[in-house]
Amino acid sequence: MASVEECRAALDRLAAALRDNAEEVRRRAAVDRTVVCLVTDLGIAFRGRLRHGELVDVAEEDDPDARIVLSATSDDFIALVDGKLDVLRALATRRLSVSASPLDLLKLRSLL
Repeated sequence: MASVEECRAALDRLAAALRDNAEEVRRRAAVDRTVVCLVTDLGIAFRGRLRHGELVDVAEEDDPDARIVLSATSDDFIALVDGKLDVLRALATRRLSVSASPLDLLKLRSLL
């Protein structure tokens, strides 16, 4: 099991990757949504906002009004961010669950 610090570092890497490719992310999925990543085995949540192709306002807290919720274990979350676990495979094997509106799911799918 990964630590909270390791998960936070993975989230920072994800935010940096989105920032480095913000124009492409905007082109593929122009959304402004609150996103929550639930790390199930640690019992923590990270909240952020996907805006203009970037992940901003990241904090270690939940947001019950989030439009997009991702749930995974700490090890799977880190593997997803680092590209060691394929997102579609993780969804198919229920190692990752995503709760979002159908429209948001279609937009997010273009990022996978």
